[in-house]
Order: sequence, then C-alpha cells, then structure tokens
Amino acid sequence: MRKNLPTKNTKGTKKRDLSKVIVFVFLVCFVGMILSSCSKVDEKPASNMSAAREAKKEIKELRDSIKKVEPFFKVMGNPGASDWLASHTEAGQTFEEYLDADPTRPTKERQKIYVLPLGTFDAKQQKLIAQTTEYLAAFYDLPVEQMSAQPLELGPPKGGTPNTRQNQLTKKRQIKTGYILNDILMPMLPKDAAALIAFTADDLYPDESMNYVFGQGSLENRVGVWSLFRLDDHTDERGFLLRTLKIASHEMGHMFSMKHCTKYECVMSGTNHLGETDRRPIDACPECSAKICWLSDSKPAERYTRLAEFCRKNGLTKEAEEFIRKIEAVKKS
Repeated sequence: MRKNLPTKNTKGTKKRDLSKVIVFVFLVCFVGMILSSCSKVDEKPASNMSAAREAKKEIKELRDSIKKVEPFFKVMGNPGASDWLASHTEAGQTFEEYLDADPTRPTKERQKIYVLPLGTFDAKQQKLIAQTTEYLAAFYDLPVEQMSAQPLELGPPKGGTPNTRQNQLTKKRQIKTGYILNDILMPMLPKDAAALIAFTADDLYPDESMNYVFGQGSLENRVGVWSLFRLDDHTDERGFLLRTLKIASHEMGHMFSMKHCTKYECVMSGTNHLGETDRRPIDACPECSAKICWLSDSKPAERYTRLAEFCRKNGLTKEAEEFIRKIEAVKKS
C-alpha cells in the first residue's frame, strides 16, 4: 500500500484519508444504530400486539362459555324492605368493568389462600372450617392452606376508638372488623399469600352505624374475616354449611376486587339478613364466574367439575346436580 502513495503532500493526504475513515466508521455505526433501533421498535409492538390478541381471544372465549349458564341464575328483582339493596345504592360490576379496574389478583409470587381460625371453636365449627377451606380451593382454583388456630387477643383501643362493644339486642360482645383486618391480619400476611381470611366464632360489627356484619373483606389489602356467630340460627347442619360457604366465598371475592353483584341473584350479591343469604345461590353468576375464571386462569367446565365433586362429597346433592348441568351447558357447541 505504501509504495502507491504520492510523494508530495503526504501529511495532508494522510489527514484526508483519516477523515474519510472516521466518516466511514461513523456512518457504519450510525446506520447500525438505526437498524438496531428499527429492529427493537418492530419487535416490541409485535410482541405486545400478540399478547393483546391472545388476551382478547381468551376473554371472548370465556365470555362465550360463561354466557351458556345464564339460564341457571335469576335476574335481580326489586329488593324487599329489609334487603341489602333497599338501603345501599350500588351500580354493580360487569366482567369488562372488573378487567378495566386493574383488580387485585393472584400473581406468580402470591398464589396461595390462607385460612386462619381465630379464637376458640367447638368440634362442629372446626369441621365446618375444614369443609370451607376445601370449598374455597375448588371455588377459586387456587391452593388453600389452613393455618393453626390462634387466640383472638384484643389490644388497647387506638386513638380512643374501642375495638369491641356490647350488642344492644343480643347483649353479646362484638368485635370491630377493622381491628381484626388491620391490627391482626395485615401484620401477619404471608409473603406468598394471594389472600388471608380469618374465621371467628365472635360476632362482628364494622362501625356504629350497623348492627352487625357476617363478614368483611378488604378490596385492596387481601385480608378478610367472617363470623360463624349467627350462621346456625334457625337452620340444620346443611343450612349452616351452605351459609358458611356463601359468606366465605363472598368475602374472598372482595379480596380479589370483586364488587357486589346487582345483576343476578349471586353469591357476590350483598345480604342484609340470613333470609337474604339463604335466598342466594352457592355459586357466582355468569358475570362473577367470568371474573373468577380469569383471575385464577381456569376453565368454567373444570371449575364446575371441582365444585360438583365437593358437593357430592359433603352431601349437597341438589347443588352437585346443578353443577353437573352447568358442566353439560358450557361443553355444548
């Protein structure tokens, strides 16, 4: 190469050649960056679009499948004078509204539901808690673990607000739900918990405006509590079980950001008294079942199969037969 260079002006030529090399290298790098950027820009939207299409397809398939069980549910009628909707104005929540609300749902790191017996229970109540733990696993298609029972210890009031009161009608002690949720359950929420819900045999109240509540679940904090105190009033063992399953699955729904259902008679509908609880079905309506299948990534037919098996095992023959009919309905083309 050297022997072909001119003998004059060598220094200036070298500078020009060096400049050309620098410009060439710069252009190569610049073009490479542009191509690389274009490649990355093209990749990301394609990936996002693919995921969006899959999600849209999944939601459509779920909606189409769940629609087939609409005949099994009664449309919500006008409330009675003492029913929940007579004193609470609620808009309800469709499946699509639920998705748009960015709801709390299980994650890869938080998959498990924990059930905590809180306080003292007799043998009948202990059996009921075990049955309900099994039902929640079938209902939400998530692993459920029953924790060891813990005493219900009451700490000092915070800010002068009492944690308990005496009910004026029953003359029995009631415990404030906020105390259990915030002071007991929140600090002990396991790291892998999708939700933590406690059973208690004590009567509950949320605030001074209400006489009592069957249970209460947090829409944001993944904790909840429900009481067995009133659920055995004027009923047999089967009725006691059904009421407990309904209240438990209802409160768990709140912990996954599900609001009260106002479209159908549904296990997620609000209840003001035991008569209203008894009137509700044991299962979630089409709108709410779609939410459950979406949050747990389960198929309707598989979910109904698990629920039918639970009902057969626990002597709920009528409910088992209805779940079987739902299986047949969703499998029809």
